[in-house]
Amino acid sequence: MPKQKDLKRLVRSRMQKTGEAYTAARLQLLRKASPAPDLAALAGMSDSAVSEKTGRTWKDWVKTLDAAGAAEMPHREIAKHVASLGTPSWWTQMVTVGYERIRGLRVKGQLRGGTYQVSRSRTFPVSVETLFDAFADARKRRRWLPVKITVRTARPHKSLRTTWEDGSLALFGFTPKGGAKSAVAVAHEKLPNPSVAEALKKAWDEHFERLARFLG
Repeated sequence: MPKQKDLKRLVRSRMQKTGEAYTAARLQLLRKASPAPDLAALAGMSDSAVSEKTGRTWKDWVKTLDAAGAAEMPHREIAKHVASLGTPSWWTQMVTVGYERIRGLRVKGQLRGGTYQVSRSRTFPVSVETLFDAFADARKRRRWLPVKITVRTARPHKSLRTTWEDGSLALFGFTPKGGAKSAVAVAHEKLPNPSVAEALKKAWDEHFERLARFLG
């Protein structure tokens, strides 16, 4: 890999030839100078999972978003562009976050604003309607989730956006799995530091265990 001074010279030379912004030109040069990275490992999700739900592998997503100049965009604009390509609502955020990790715009578990997030998912032997209701119905939710939360938006049997009493946000996506099975995935955001994020991972495992007992 070229030294810093040489790299800057090469970046400026590429900018003159291609018209690219500095960051985009630098990314292209670094990509050529480095071994091919494990995109799935950087994104934190397997190629098979993202391909199944969005129709694109991580390599495809990186190529598509790089072409749109996403490396220069704020998070909201990247997500808007991902959604415009027909990506399901829950997976819009997963693709956006994965791309930002791949491009070094955030570390795993960290949001662009500097706070952290954790993700957890689990499949339950009930219909997606029953699973969604266990989250959306406050009376039922209190029987397994010992935390006060406020539901901000809800798309029946698809997603929930909630605010927690500590000021954090939790986004839930619900997916039917066929037969009498369904899955829920949570992205819990606005966590102040890695220690809180790590503790919340364990907490969500416990929440899901209580939910499993509640659902029978």
